Amino acid sequence: MPMNRFTLAMASLALASLPALAQAPQSATSSTTSAPFMTELKAGMWRASKMDGVNVYNNANEKIGDISDVLFDQSGRVEAIVIGVGGFLGLGERNVAVPFDQVRWSNEPIRSVSSTPAPSGGGTGARLDTSDRSDVTGSVRSTAGDTAMRGYPDHAVVNMTREQVRAAPQFKY
Repeated sequence: MPMNRFTLAMASLALASLPALAQAPQSATSSTTSAPFMTELKAGMWRASKMDGVNVYNNANEKIGDISDVLFDQSGRVEAIVIGVGGFLGLGERNVAVPFDQVRWSNEPIRSVSSTPAPSGGGTGARLDTSDRSDVTGSVRSTAGDTAMRGYPDHAVVNMTREQVRAAPQFKY
């Protein structure tokens, strides 16, 4: 597990340096205020280190696993995400790599309705399932307007059933 965190940290570092490498070199007479460095996370940017543990669902809103790694090529292009599927409390889990272009991302939490007894004040008895909104550090994810600036999506969606993911070949490092 420490190797996965190291890999994610290195991926984050590599992805953060790509915009600086893509810019034209500065001339010796240019001012230091136009240096090719970033000073803050911009809207729509994600931190690779925060992708570890992001939940992955299918189109039926069934959780099929969570992201355990992000794979990218030497140019910095993300190739795939590795999803930990199956198992219980980390035992029996296996890894499946899904091509990055096969994944949809959402900044909005999964909205599932579960039946509960009607509250004493009346009402329908339906409630929003908020049971799994903690991030990898255990703190509760925000659902307010700052979702675009937190540095990671709320969840990923793949167009596969649980059975298809479980039957997929295991990814080996």
